[in-house]
Amino acid sequence: MTYSVGIDIGGTFTDCVVMEAGKAPRILKCPSTPGEFERGFMDVLGVAAEHYGKSLSGFLKEVASIVHGTTVSTNALVVGNTAPVGLIATEGHPDILTLREAPRKRPWNWKLDFPDPFVPRNRTFPVGGRIDAQGKEVSPLVESDVREAVAHFRKAGVEAIAISLLWSIVNPSHELRALEIVRQLWPEVPVSLSHEVNPIPREYRRTISTAIDASLRPVVGAYVGALDRALRKAGYENRLLIANCVGGMMPPDEIVAKPIYSVMSGPTLAPIAARHLTRDPDVIVVDMGGTTFDVSAVRGGQIVVTPEALIFPHDLLGLPKVDVRSVGAGGGSVAWVDVGGLLRVGPNSAGARPGPACYGAGGTEATVTDANVVLGIIDPDFFLGGRIKLRRDLAEQAVGRIAARLGVGLVEAAYAIYTTCNHNMIAAIEDITVNEGINPRDSYLVSGGGATACHIAEMADVLGLKSFMIPKLSAGLSAFGGLVSDIRWEAVGSLHTDSRQFDADAANGLLDRLRRRCDGFFERAQVPPAQRSYEYAFMGRYEYQAWEIEVPLDLEGGSIGPKDLAVLVASFNQMHERIYGIKDESNIVEFVTWKVTAVGASGHRTASVAANPAGVPVPAPKSRRRVYVHRLGGMAEIPVFDGAACAPGAAVAGPAIIEESTTTILLLPGMTATADASGNYRVTVE
Repeated sequence: MTYSVGIDIGGTFTDCVVMEAGKAPRILKCPSTPGEFERGFMDVLGVAAEHYGKSLSGFLKEVASIVHGTTVSTNALVVGNTAPVGLIATEGHPDILTLREAPRKRPWNWKLDFPDPFVPRNRTFPVGGRIDAQGKEVSPLVESDVREAVAHFRKAGVEAIAISLLWSIVNPSHELRALEIVRQLWPEVPVSLSHEVNPIPREYRRTISTAIDASLRPVVGAYVGALDRALRKAGYENRLLIANCVGGMMPPDEIVAKPIYSVMSGPTLAPIAARHLTRDPDVIVVDMGGTTFDVSAVRGGQIVVTPEALIFPHDLLGLPKVDVRSVGAGGGSVAWVDVGGLLRVGPNSAGARPGPACYGAGGTEATVTDANVVLGIIDPDFFLGGRIKLRRDLAEQAVGRIAARLGVGLVEAAYAIYTTCNHNMIAAIEDITVNEGINPRDSYLVSGGGATACHIAEMADVLGLKSFMIPKLSAGLSAFGGLVSDIRWEAVGSLHTDSRQFDADAANGLLDRLRRRCDGFFERAQVPPAQRSYEYAFMGRYEYQAWEIEVPLDLEGGSIGPKDLAVLVASFNQMHERIYGIKDESNIVEFVTWKVTAVGASGHRTASVAANPAGVPVPAPKSRRRVYVHRLGGMAEIPVFDGAACAPGAAVAGPAIIEESTTTILLLPGMTATADASGNYRVTVE
C-alpha cells in the first residue's frame, strides 16, 4: 500500500491530504456538498486520484487507510435535523432537561430567553422505581410504566429513545431492565443508556449527553453507512477511521455505537496537527475556513480539554471534549450594515452554495473573500492554484454595495470588511487566552485554514506576537491532524473518595475494570499489541467546591500505590492553579470520576524541527501586484513569491505575498518568513 489519506469536510471546502512514503504530503480540495456530504467525500478522492494519474478504483486500491473528520452530527444538531427522541426518566424528575443547571457563564445576561428543552415534556416519560446513591434498590422498577412509555413514544413519532435514571452509574440494573423491555416491544428503535454514554454523577449532563447521543444514532448511522457503501462500491477495501471529539480517531462501528463522540470532532484535529508540527509546550491554534474560525490551545504539551462544551447557546454537550472555540468568521462570512449604519461581518456565511460573489455561482452578497480580491491579496487567476477562476468584477460590485451603504470608497469598504473580520477572530483568540488569564504573547501561534494566512499578519500585529507558523499544509490542517492522530477511546467510571480517607483499593478496582474495557476496544479495533497504551485521568474538586476539573495521571503500572496519593493531590493543585490562578494546598481534594483512555499509536510523533541549511538564496519574485497594505498608506506594489520555489532555509521579507496552491500568505513590513525543512513558514516579527 502506497498512500494514507485524511479528509476533512468543512462548510465550504472538503480538504484531502495524501501522505506517500518518502514524499512530501499533498493537499487537494473540492467544494463541499451540503446535504450529501458523502458525495463531496468521494469527489475529493476523485481529485486526488486524478492528481496521481490514476482511476479512482486504481487509487483506492493503493490506499492503506482513510481518516475522516466529519461535521455531519454537528450540522444536524445546529439546524435541528436530528431524530425525535423520547426520554425515560425517574418518576419525580421529568424536568431534568427543562431546568438544566445554573449557567457558569453569562448568568446576568437578561437578553437571553429561557430556551426550550432538548427533549420536550410531551416526549419525556417518568417511570417508577428508585436506586439510591449507594446503589441499593429503594423501590423496584415499575415495568408497566416502561411499557406505557414505549406505547406513548410510538404514537408521538419518536425515532430514538434515551434512558436516564437516577444513580444508574452505581447500579445500572433498572436502565438495563428498561432496555430489555424496549427491545421486546420495539426491537428496531435505537436506544442510548446514560450509564454507558456518560457515567458521571451530574444528572443534567448525563441526561443531555444521552439524549443527544440518541438523537444522532439514525443520522450518524445513515451517513456512515452511505459513506461505507460509496467507498466499497468504488473499490476501497481497507480501514476507515472517523474523528472523535476527544482528539483522536475511532472505527466507524464505534462512532455509530456512540455518535455523540462525533460532535464537533473535525476542529479537534487542528491542535493535534499543531502539536505534531512544533515542540513548543504552549501553542495557540487557529483555523479559518470558509464558514468559521476555530481556536484551540495546547498547554504544557497537552491539548486543552473542557467539560463545558456548548453545542447550542445554552445546551451543554455533557461530556469533556477538546476545547475548540468557534465564531462565524470565515472566507465566506457575509458583510452587512445594521440598522444603526455599522458594518458587521458574519456569522452568516455564503458557504459552498452559492459561495462568495466572486465565485460567479449566484452569490451576490459581499464576503471576506470578495474583500480580499478587491484588496489585491487574493489573485483571482490563482485561487486554488488556478483551478478556480474568480471574478473581480463581481467582487467589486458586491463590496461596492456595502461601500454605498457606508458612504466610503470601494477599497475603504473592502479594508473595513477585512479588519472587522480580523477583530472578530482576535476576540476569539482572546477568549481562550486573555479571558482564561493567559497572555497570548507567551504562546506560539500555529495558523491553519485556507483563509487564515491572508489575515494572520495583521492579527499578530494587533496581538503583539513576535513569531508564528504558517504550515505548508495550513489549508488542510485538520485533515493532516487526522493522519497524525492516534486511535482513541475512553472508558469512564464514577467513584467518590477524597484525600482524607482515600480508598485506593476501590480506585484500583475501578481502573482495572476500565482498563479491561479498553482492552476490549483494542481487540474490536484490531490495534496491534505493540501500538497499545493507556492514559489515565480523574475529575476532582476541593471540598464544597461546585465544579470538577480534569487532571491527567501518570500511573506506573496502571495502579495507585501508597505513595501516589500525594502525587494525585499535587497534580490537582497544580491544574487548579493553572486554570483558576489559585490553589489551596490545605484543602481536601475530592475524587469523583475516573477515566482510562485506550490509545492506538499512529506512529507519527516527531515534530519537524530539522535544522535548515544556511545561506539559501531568496527566490526571485514571480510577479508584482498592487495590494492594500495599511502601513504603507493604501494600495502598494509589492513582490509576489511562488511558495513552491521557497527551499528550506529561504527567507522572504515583507511586505510581500507568498502564494501556495491552497493559500495566500500576506507578510507586513518588518515580518520575515523562513521555510523550514518541511516547507512550513516560521514567521518572525522585528
